[in-house]
Amino acid sequence: MMKTKDIDIRKSLHYLLHNEHKDEPDTLILDELPLCQGDARIDVAVVNGAINGYEIKSESDTLARLPLQSAFYNRVFDNVTILTASKFVDGIKDIIPDWWGITQAEKEEDGLIHFFVLREPQKNQDVDALSVAQLLWRDEALSILKERGLQKGLLSKPRSFLWSALAENLPLSELQDEVRKKLKTRANWRAH
Repeated sequence: MMKTKDIDIRKSLHYLLHNEHKDEPDTLILDELPLCQGDARIDVAVVNGAINGYEIKSESDTLARLPLQSAFYNRVFDNVTILTASKFVDGIKDIIPDWWGITQAEKEEDGLIHFFVLREPQKNQDVDALSVAQLLWRDEALSILKERGLQKGLLSKPRSFLWSALAENLPLSELQDEVRKKLKTRANWRAH
């Protein structure tokens, strides 16, 4: 076996995800999606009928940041899969929740990354509405509030007030639907 690097695993994951979702034009595949006001970033996110996260831990990585990353990912994603080198598999199980999927990534002599699913991801039962709302830019949050007539007293408020209003007033599933729609229609990902 050859040593895996983040870039190799990421390229293979993108290839797999693009193939899996090629007939779904409204599926969005993103690198480095910031969460919880930038406190964490997931390596790859897939936004379609859910928001699913993929975290990469190659042989070149450590697990030092994983406990904190896990805490943030658990607030936002419908499910999470960690793609990891074999040397981390046992250690990872002590850090991540049972509902996360685990996929072992091995680089073979041919240079290709091969994935071995060790555990399928399950649905996250503890998604946090405020953390989901924080995926929105201020104008996106405001437009969702306006559509529901909930903008009173909020027009000039900072985005944190808008996120709170959304989290408090919309059922979680409705909020998740709205956030997915906004992420998929966002034109310029860098400016906000």
